[in-house]
Amino acid sequence: MVKRKTARKLRQAHRYLGLFIGIQFIMWTISGMYFSWTDLDEIHGDHFKKEVVENPSFSNLQGPGAILSDIPVSSLELKDIGGEAFYLINGQSLVNPKTGEKRQEISREEALKIAKKHMREDLQVAGIKLINETGDHHEYRGGALPAYVISYKEPADLKAYISVQDAAFRSVRHRDWRWFDFRWMTHTMDYEGRDDFNNLVLRIFSLMGLITVLSGFVLWYISSPSIRKIQKRFK
Repeated sequence: MVKRKTARKLRQAHRYLGLFIGIQFIMWTISGMYFSWTDLDEIHGDHFKKEVVENPSFSNLQGPGAILSDIPVSSLELKDIGGEAFYLINGQSLVNPKTGEKRQEISREEALKIAKKHMREDLQVAGIKLINETGDHHEYRGGALPAYVISYKEPADLKAYISVQDAAFRSVRHRDWRWFDFRWMTHTMDYEGRDDFNNLVLRIFSLMGLITVLSGFVLWYISSPSIRKIQKRFK
């Protein structure tokens, strides 16, 4: 049998471990329930986008070989920028397929046209600005920069991001996405980049959680009347 003093210390350790990690256990549970009940399409903002994005047809375009003879090509994409055709070369260079003119970036007006092509018609633009950098906690972290941020009047927290260099409609951010992002951070315990499941804090709390559960089983074993009866029978 375990000595009474040892049992008391074990109970104290179990109690304080449970108190220390209990808040994180609650956050894990709440965030897990939230994820299981959440429609990811809504989190991604699909309900703010058009169900079908129509791409126009273009004619009188020069072939890539005629205007790109001096550029090594690993990828080629035909882009629609405000109703005008452009070749996107190697994912980073825009070239007019009619004139061969190269472009470094798109304008604010073109960014608004790209957003209008993808977003619902009933959404009204409140403003647009250019961003050149984002922090680790920014909602557009990891996205291609620079980028235009287009804000909408209703809902007031709705934003769309358009990449300047490749004219790509990148992402939609809104209130529910930000709540999801915050809960995801508390779930992974990656308070810098959100997505690192191998971070030290998560490993420590996971280990402490395992120790807490195991200590609970040990306490049950040493304090269970049924276990004591069984032990007496074999003495």
